[in-house]
Amino acid sequence: MKAHARLTACFDGSRTVLRELRSMAPLTLFPRRGRGSTAVVHLVNSATSPLGGDDLTLSIHVGPGASLRLSGVAATLALPGLHGEGSLSTVEVVVEPGGSLEYLPEPTVVTARARHNAVFRASLASDAYLHTREVLVLGRAGERPGSLVSTLDVVRAGTPVVRQTLPVGDAGLDGSLAVLAGRRVLVTDLEVGGPELPAASGEWWSRSPLAAGGTLTTSLAPDAVTALRPF
Repeated sequence: MKAHARLTACFDGSRTVLRELRSMAPLTLFPRRGRGSTAVVHLVNSATSPLGGDDLTLSIHVGPGASLRLSGVAATLALPGLHGEGSLSTVEVVVEPGGSLEYLPEPTVVTARARHNAVFRASLASDAYLHTREVLVLGRAGERPGSLVSTLDVVRAGTPVVRQTLPVGDAGLDGSLAVLAGRRVLVTDLEVGGPELPAASGEWWSRSPLAAGGTLTTSLAPDAVTALRPF
């Protein structure tokens, strides 16, 4: 399956309005009443996805001064294809001057034998705000996970903020202290354009200021509830 959903938010002088809201199964967008000038949209998988062979793209455009919160309502299950095909999900983001985006999907669960690639790519204006969080769960309860490659690529005013690619799903590597130390859940949280926070760390989590601005926080845990506690 190949699908491309689009979302465009613009500021009309008093509030953010949705100029484009184009769903394509399984990527379904539901607008909700927001608070103040922020528009709120929920992302729902209207069919089982991503399956091996799927190529899914979500394009998000936040216009000057607009404020958008996009969140999920249920976990995403990355599932294997019938013949071992891989799947791809891509999120393409543009946030213009004075714009603000919170993109907070629900966890992605990498099920047995799945081969999934997840790409988040964003281009931000110099005074734009972005907050995004990825929660990866390696396998369902009692299940060995498939494989996943997660890519985070964010540029602000033409300057790279963060560019990283993380492969998971290799039992030997995931069990090492250099990768996941045997934990099932990895949370990666990026905030750009918000208050500058100092470096900090705790048990299996760390927060790092980025050279081009912004803060990257990562957390490892055996379950999602524990992994999300630092946030």
